[in-house]
Amino acid sequence: MTGEDSTEGESVIRRDRFSGGPARSFLSSLAADERIFAADLAVDRAHVVMLAEQGIVESETAGEILTALDAVEVDGHGSLPDGEDVHEAIETAVIERIGADGGKMHTARSRNDEVATCIRYRFREDVLEALEATLGLRKALCEVAQTHTETVMPGYTHLQPAQPITVAHWALSYEGAVRRDTERLLEAYARVNQSPLGAAAFAGTTFDIDRERTADLLGFDAVLANSMDASSSRDFLLETTQALSTLATTLSGLAEDLVVFANRGFVKISDDYSSTSSIMPQKKNPDTLELVRATAGDAAAGVQGLTTTLKGLPRAYNIDLQRATPHAWETVDDVTDATEVAAGAVASADWNEETLAAEAGAGFSTATGVADLLAANGLPFRTAHELVAIAADNGADYDALEAASREVLGDSLEAHVDPAAVEAALDPVESVASRNSQGGPAPEAVAAQLEVAEDAVADDEERVGDRREGLEAASTTLREEVNAYV
Repeated sequence: MTGEDSTEGESVIRRDRFSGGPARSFLSSLAADERIFAADLAVDRAHVVMLAEQGIVESETAGEILTALDAVEVDGHGSLPDGEDVHEAIETAVIERIGADGGKMHTARSRNDEVATCIRYRFREDVLEALEATLGLRKALCEVAQTHTETVMPGYTHLQPAQPITVAHWALSYEGAVRRDTERLLEAYARVNQSPLGAAAFAGTTFDIDRERTADLLGFDAVLANSMDASSSRDFLLETTQALSTLATTLSGLAEDLVVFANRGFVKISDDYSSTSSIMPQKKNPDTLELVRATAGDAAAGVQGLTTTLKGLPRAYNIDLQRATPHAWETVDDVTDATEVAAGAVASADWNEETLAAEAGAGFSTATGVADLLAANGLPFRTAHELVAIAADNGADYDALEAASREVLGDSLEAHVDPAAVEAALDPVESVASRNSQGGPAPEAVAAQLEVAEDAVADDEERVGDRREGLEAASTTLREEVNAYV
């Protein structure tokens, strides 16, 4: 820059107007904007290429700007001049390198549509990472199910022994939940990956721009049609943060189960996902899972903070939105990390099959199976329920059932059902095997569920992969277009 273009301590964007004062640092988001530094450079490049193609900026000037942007990228975020935000700082850096013509990079746009585009550009990468983490967890759960299709264990309601199930049935119950979390994130991704660029401040522009072109160069699937909506809306952040919060809630339940199971000796959590006490040398604590469990609270707080920030904002742009994105960034980071940790803990856990088998029938957990058997042999289910409940209070074995039969029915249990069938119903393994209804814990029913789960993982892996490949292809195309000018 020439001397007349530079004023020490001033922004070349704002000059000395509003460039100082005690609120300057309060207004600045430059440090926090490091997260979208690469996104801003990509958005700048696509916009400049489009301006050149449309004849709005001369090709030679576009080349100088694009070359300067490459230099800014090499120098990194830390070398940027002071500014209110990363967008202003990058433009200042370009102008400092090539002179006043650098300011042409901002033709036909505003920081309003620029920042909205940068957020979406970066956030979609974060969402893909979260999606990939859910796929990793689902694979781990499927592997556990594959290994433990016949490993019986106690099932609980209200944390009380209820009915025997299998480890596979338990694992697939969480795979189904995380599968829906994957679906929610995929749906949210579709609404994240839309381009606001070209909306300008909120009322469009007088220049003959090509919004579809910049959307394609940046890998967006569509253009947000209304310019006011494009610049000001952040519902995509809220929707995705809500989906992440739901995922965190799923993870919290999974973590709680594993913590409880570890306490009861059902499963051994790997040392890689545990810690010891600073004072009690015998302790092994499932600390990572406890932190996974706690992430649900952080994610819920992110949803609340973001909702409250967005509530009641008038159209179009308000700088309140500067405070909205940190809620989304923090939530997606925390939940993605928690998902990866949960996957690792599940994959490396060692299930104690002997203890699980011994505890599978605890608390007369096969009682429902006996009641079902009696009902299948002609007794009204409520009568069967009463009979088995009395037996549960008096030994919970065949003799107790026989005594309850004489009390409730007035005759022997054998008069109503084959004793061998009753003995089988009392056995946890046989009880599990008998529950072969769709979605049940019987090995053949679990095998069908596992096949569906594995197919769903493969399908979702392909869907996520297609989206990532689309972004990589757009990045390659943008680089090729830039190289034609530099």
